[in-house]
Amino acid sequence: MRVVVQRALSGHVEVAGEVVGSLPSPGLVVLVGVTHDDDAAVARKLADKVWGLRILDEERSAAEVGAPLLVVSQFTLYANTRKGRRPSWSEAAPAPVSEPLVDAFVSCLGELGAHVETGVFGADMQVHLVNDGPVTLVIDSAQWAEPRRSPGLGG
Repeated sequence: MRVVVQRALSGHVEVAGEVVGSLPSPGLVVLVGVTHDDDAAVARKLADKVWGLRILDEERSAAEVGAPLLVVSQFTLYANTRKGRRPSWSEAAPAPVSEPLVDAFVSCLGELGAHVETGVFGADMQVHLVNDGPVTLVIDSAQWAEPRRSPGLGG
């Protein structure tokens, strides 16, 4: 999974001109992308990471201050732009795989005590936010693999 976490003073998501999710107070806007080998364990680990990130005022986490989260599915986070001018979406998991994992991510945040609002999966959404700082982080679960050690080096 890949997420973009943005510290926000305010934010909301509209679908067809109607607000479907919003931050009731300053918090985090989280864009979530899913790839083919993601599973519920990855969603849980990522939810734990986002909820505990110390990126709010005075280096506190959303968990510490009860900051709300606005979670929006975003398959385009897995765009492949290596060739040509038209992005490839082949690294993004299809909806039957990704929607349950985005839901699992949201559920895990809720279980941790987060106030979570969302966009609408697969809808044409307009995401509005006032980025605070600005603070924007990209977290990719693929980078969590154990680093390889070179033979003959101590450690």
